[in-house]
Amino acid sequence: MKQENPPTYSFVILTFILILVDTLLAWLSITVFPLVAGGVISWMYIAIAFMVLFTLWFGWYGAIASYVGTLVGSGLLVSDTLVHNPHVALVWAVAGLLQALIPLVAVRSFQVDLTMSNPRDYTYIILFGVIINNLVGAAWAISTLSLVETVSFLDAFLVWFGGNAVVCILIVPLFLKLFTEKVQKNRLFVRNYWT
Repeated sequence: MKQENPPTYSFVILTFILILVDTLLAWLSITVFPLVAGGVISWMYIAIAFMVLFTLWFGWYGAIASYVGTLVGSGLLVSDTLVHNPHVALVWAVAGLLQALIPLVAVRSFQVDLTMSNPRDYTYIILFGVIINNLVGAAWAISTLSLVETVSFLDAFLVWFGGNAVVCILIVPLFLKLFTEKVQKNRLFVRNYWT
């Protein structure tokens, strides 16, 4: 029996490319913009907006890239604290995963149209792709980082949340509106979580 859609390595290649892009953006965000809390929290973490976008467009493939990009690009490549505590780094990087997965689950659960065709879509994207995901990510990251480093929780939390929320509000809705229709025409677009 012939398969209609034989398996390909397209999604493996896509995931690898997304990991490279997320890692580079994370590294740039940490090396270019001012930092707090051991050199892993940037005032302007541009990578998170693209991590959210990639996950909304490519499902779990984008989420995997978010985790690895956070772990390597804004963790292991730039922080001595996380390099010397790799077990903490592995848990700390879950913040990037959560920040990308929360909007994905919300979009799929509430059937949000990623082309942003009505105000309802903007409401869900802003609530779950700008506010809630970044609140959870900031709380997770700062709590985890405080296990190995003295961190002013409130200051670090406000920088993480504020920087990420500003980047997400400026980029995510706009890029969804401008590019989702083009991305949806590509066979790599993921309508659910994996397929």
